[in-house]
Order: sequence, then structure tokens, then C-alpha cells
Amino acid sequence: GHVKGAYTGADRDREGLVIAARGGTLFLDEIGEMPLSMQAKLLRVLQEREVVPLGSTEPVPVDVRVLCATNRNLGEEVEAGHFRQDLFYRIAVMELEIPPLRERVEDIPELVEVILGRHGGQTGIEVPKLLSPALQALLRYHWPGNVRQLENVLARACIMAKGKEITPRDLE
Repeated sequence: GHVKGAYTGADRDREGLVIAARGGTLFLDEIGEMPLSMQAKLLRVLQEREVVPLGSTEPVPVDVRVLCATNRNLGEEVEAGHFRQDLFYRIAVMELEIPPLRERVEDIPELVEVILGRHGGQTGIEVPKLLSPALQALLRYHWPGNVRQLENVLARACIMAKGKEITPRDLE
């Protein structure tokens, strides 16, 4: 965030994401991609439990729960010098490893149901029914892009489907 006048075009105060998350959860996706310079700033926020908006000298207290996600092995990243060890120990209070989709194909039917339901709610259109042969094709696929890829495949299938059913051809 920043205060009014912090830079050209800062015509009003703007609350940053950390301040906006006060009293709640701050989700940091792909934290393993964060540059070392930004890691140092995040570490300071987590240690001091405060942020100073750009252009201000007044710290703002923040009480947030931090949830991080990454597709990298942060322990290896620390060893390679790509991730700060002190930040790693600050955020690694509880680790939860979720296997890739290809290792948990039993989740695909339920994920399909949720994704198609969400797609229908977002578009306001009736979502085609996924036929059993199409589901079988989804179960056989390797899913290198994990759930995000599954979401995209299903969104495309909804567009490509002729009528009210998704066939294996709609998944190609």
C-alpha cells in the first residue's frame, strides 16, 4: 500500500494486501518464486508484525495468519541459496504436501463436479453433462498441469460441446 503523495499519481491512500488481510489469512501463492529482496521484506513483516506503507513513516500493526503455496522444494531452494533460510523456518510451521493430480486420480470425479458447477455459476449457462467415456479419458490422462489444467480442459469442453453432453472428442 501507499499514502497519498508517495509518488506521482498516488492521489489517495491505498491499503496494501497485508493490511487488508488484518485479522484474517494472507495467502501467498508460489512463494518459492519470490525474489530474495522481497523475501527480506516479508520476513521483516512477519517478525515485526507491522508494515510501513510507501511514503509513510508510521508503522501499521498487522495480525495475519500466513498461508503459503509452492511447487518447489523450499528446503532444496534454501540449500541452493534461492530462498532465505530464516524465512523458510518462519513459514514452515506446518507443512502439507498435496500430491500431483496424476497421483490421486480418485479425486478427479469430485473435482470435475466442483469445477463444472463453478463454471456454470460463473457463466450463467447450463453446463453440459460429462459422459462416462469422457470421464474415463480424464482418469487416464497424466495431468502435468495438475488441477489448473483440468479446469482449463473442462472450460474448453463446455465451449466445444455440441448439445448438453461432453464427449471425449470435446476434451481433445
